[in-house]
Order: sequence, then C-alpha cells, then structure tokens
Amino acid sequence: MLTINIICIGKIKEKYLKDAIDEYSKRLSKYCKLNIIELSDEKIPDKLNSSLEIEIKEKEASKILSHIPKDSYKIALDLRGKEFTSEEFSKTIDNISMENSNISFIIGGSLGLTDELLNNCNKIISFSKMTFPHQLFRVFLLEQIFRSFKISHNETYHR
Repeated sequence: MLTINIICIGKIKEKYLKDAIDEYSKRLSKYCKLNIIELSDEKIPDKLNSSLEIEIKEKEASKILSHIPKDSYKIALDLRGKEFTSEEFSKTIDNISMENSNISFIIGGSLGLTDELLNNCNKIISFSKMTFPHQLFRVFLLEQIFRSFKISHNETYHR
C-alpha cells in the first residue's frame, strides 16, 4: 500500500481545521497509509531582516529533511512550482506510485522553503499563485490527494 507523508511546519490549533484533517485522513485510509508529521515552527521576530529570514528557513528545512524517509519521492509545495488540474495531479500520483511506495509532500512555514530544500525535491508543485495560511493549505492538500484517488479509481466525487 502506498504511504503518503505530509511533512509540515507548524501545528494546527483551530478545531475546525483539525476536524477537516481528521475527516480527510479517515477517507484516505481506504487508499493509502497517511502520516502527518507536524514540526514546530521557528519564532519570527517583528523586525525581520534577510539574514534572519534565511536562518529561520534553514532551521525549518533542517527539521523537514530529518523527517523525510530515505526512499521517499519528495514533492514540495511552493508558489514557484508547477500548477496541475485535479486530473493531472491524480495522474502524477499514479505515475509516481508505480515506482515509489512512499511519497512525501512538504509544506514549509510562513517564510517558505529554502532553495536547497527545493532542489532536494523530485517535484515542486503549486496549487495557486495566491498565498494561503499553511494550516489551511494542509486541508487543501488532503482534499486533493483524496480527490486524486477517487479519480484514479473511477469513483464518483463531487466536482
């Protein structure tokens, strides 16, 4: 069975987001083994300069890298990534799962991901050119992963 890891910076505090994550996690259990790995975010000071921003992103990247399984296909979520339709995303997951039994999706903190971490990934995708809170984005990602399984299994799902 395919294992999907969602490695993310930041903890979910809002109950409504936790409920949505729990619901999609339950739905996904039919199709894959899901691991959500929440890593603590670094404190961002009110006065942020570029060297401090780099330092924070590097600390968060180090945490992320230490939690990616060695055999995992790595997909970073970043504004600079390629955009997909739901059908293209489903096909991409199918194609990856033919050669890899482990896929890790990486969601950075509010400052984003380092170039080094992005270069370490097999694929970089974007859901939109808009910026979303990373906590809410986790729900979007789970929903699209669920939708991709429904598409690939030719099962009906609301459009």
